[in-house]
Amino acid sequence: MKPIAAVCAIAALAAAATTAVAQTEDVRAPFSATTLQVSAYGEIEIPPDMATLVLGEETNAPTAAAAIRSNAALMTKVVASLKAAGVPDRDVQTAQLNLAPQYAYEAGQPARLTGYQASNQVRITVHDLSRLGGIVDAVVASGATNVGQIAFGLANPVAAENSARVAAVKALEDKAALYAQASGYRIGRLVNLSESGSERPGPPMPMMAMAKVQVATPLATGQMTVRVDVAGMFELIK
Repeated sequence: MKPIAAVCAIAALAAAATTAVAQTEDVRAPFSATTLQVSAYGEIEIPPDMATLVLGEETNAPTAAAAIRSNAALMTKVVASLKAAGVPDRDVQTAQLNLAPQYAYEAGQPARLTGYQASNQVRITVHDLSRLGGIVDAVVASGATNVGQIAFGLANPVAAENSARVAAVKALEDKAALYAQASGYRIGRLVNLSESGSERPGPPMPMMAMAKVQVATPLATGQMTVRVDVAGMFELIK
């Protein structure tokens, strides 16, 4: 009786293994339904609530040490003007510090060293855009000679990006429904959905150097476009 029981047990195990293999093959079977793959995007127009600005100054002197000293004294005044304008230390960051020799060139003559130029740039973040023009005027009045770049942005872009995502999915569903209807189908389930990334405003815009002014420099903030691109695959049914 024991050998017969062993044979039955082996047969049962073999049957169970065959069932497991069949189940695995069913799970891994290729998706054969009629599908439609489309892409769409969603955009949200929103006013910015912050700006970043790069500003700095340049000094020239006969020696490197003198150029650095002169530059440091001037930048100290610029930073002090930022503090006086209400820009906290955490929103001021050195963007570039450079010291370079200056040469004069004459035809047929070797280059002649004429001195050194030191330059210093800081990147500031302004959260109250109504004060941006006044801050620019203040730093120029304190000695800044370059206002290089300005970029508007959002302190917290997540809400705007999520709104753009909702609009993108709605546009995706509408497009899929249109294609399905045109081809004699209707939309079934969503098989796959992917996001190719969110798009925010472009790089900082260059600004011209400004002279001292008596009134706040007007700076238009305009509107920002936050865009999200998505792609999806839908099952089509008759």
